[in-house]
Amino acid sequence: MAGPATSTNPPAIKSRIGAILRATSGNFLEQFDFFLFGFYAAAIGKAFFPSTNETASLLNTFGVFWLGALMRPVGAIVLGAYIDRIGRRQGLIVTLGIMAIGTVVIAFCPSYATIGIAAPVIVLIGRLLQGFSAGVELGGVSVYLAEISTPGNRGFYTSFQSSSQQVAIFVASILGYLLSEVMPADTVAAWGWRIPFFVGCLIIPLIFVLRRTLEETPAFLAMKKHPTASEVFASALANWRIVLLGMMIAILTTTTFYFVTVYTPTFGKTVLKLSTQDALLVTLLVAVTNFFWNPVGGALSDRIGRKPVLITIACLSLATAYPALHWLVAAPTFGKLLAVEMMFSFYFGVYSGTMLGALVEIVPAHVRTTCFSLAFALAAALFGTFTPFASTWLIERTGDKASPGFWLMFAALLGIIAASTVYRGGGKAVPTYDAVPEPVAGH
Repeated sequence: MAGPATSTNPPAIKSRIGAILRATSGNFLEQFDFFLFGFYAAAIGKAFFPSTNETASLLNTFGVFWLGALMRPVGAIVLGAYIDRIGRRQGLIVTLGIMAIGTVVIAFCPSYATIGIAAPVIVLIGRLLQGFSAGVELGGVSVYLAEISTPGNRGFYTSFQSSSQQVAIFVASILGYLLSEVMPADTVAAWGWRIPFFVGCLIIPLIFVLRRTLEETPAFLAMKKHPTASEVFASALANWRIVLLGMMIAILTTTTFYFVTVYTPTFGKTVLKLSTQDALLVTLLVAVTNFFWNPVGGALSDRIGRKPVLITIACLSLATAYPALHWLVAAPTFGKLLAVEMMFSFYFGVYSGTMLGALVEIVPAHVRTTCFSLAFALAAALFGTFTPFASTWLIERTGDKASPGFWLMFAALLGIIAASTVYRGGGKAVPTYDAVPEPVAGH
């Protein structure tokens, strides 16, 4: 139960706009590096995972991308417990530090030709660090935004967590596009791909400055007692049902996002045989529309409820994912790729803007960061970041270039089942977590 920690009320947030910018700044770094890793997967594969088979090299690269994501649930539990115990502000600074180390490691790691087997090992370590910190970054930021939101606008506020990531995609796409214009393709593949990663390293100090000025949320300060790490772990374990349902709701967000951002450039270049510039331009435009649709989805769900938005978008995705991709691959063009990606961008943005608010509301308040982060981390690790690998594997095994649509349809089906369970009988979530009481003893 939340209540004043002292005789005086906790201080209010001075500027909500400033708090949003400071909180979401770390998301920029996370997604900036994630997108670059996916876009330059072929070049990274040649640098660190050389193989005579292009598909094998690509699968190795996406495999490491996915292995890093498997650290997300670990980070969600360990760092989530830390944030629920110590505070939102301090926890978000720590996650940024870990993420920054992973980014620097990947940017400066020598190639396989230079140091041999140590190269892929170092890159894997960098990805593991990034995955560990990313496991709680989204949850920590979403909880922070939810706790500073004004009444009736929780979905709108939390949607800016995802919107901030689209800014990173936009900037990374611009850099990639300019690089492909001023450098020969062979030069970019050999070493030019590192330049955007170096840019990311230069941004790190600015993000640290922004995060250090972050204020603690009044909701956290108002708690009578902040649970110990063991209490957080016990509560998260007791509430495994809601964590599982939250994961299922989040799967459609993560799979669609990684398809339209991280995988689309590779899909456009290696599968559809479109130009690098075309693939990057589509991704850039997707980032713009993603940024727009996220707050639209959050605000819409604030007005009409989370359930109708989640169910409607999931049903649309289930019905159209494969047919749209089949239409695209039959005769690929820039215009058709853009049209299909705009459709998926609409699905992702509206659903994600709604999902973030829903996930904050359905988990127990006193372990909100841990349970939210764990649910989303499992969705991202087991499904979302697996999307590039799954898409590449499906195409290779089936020979059907539209087969990634089946992966997206599966995600949509899980979302329908989970949302129908959580919101059974009406528009408001039915409490499905176990009644583990919030600690009420002295601090």
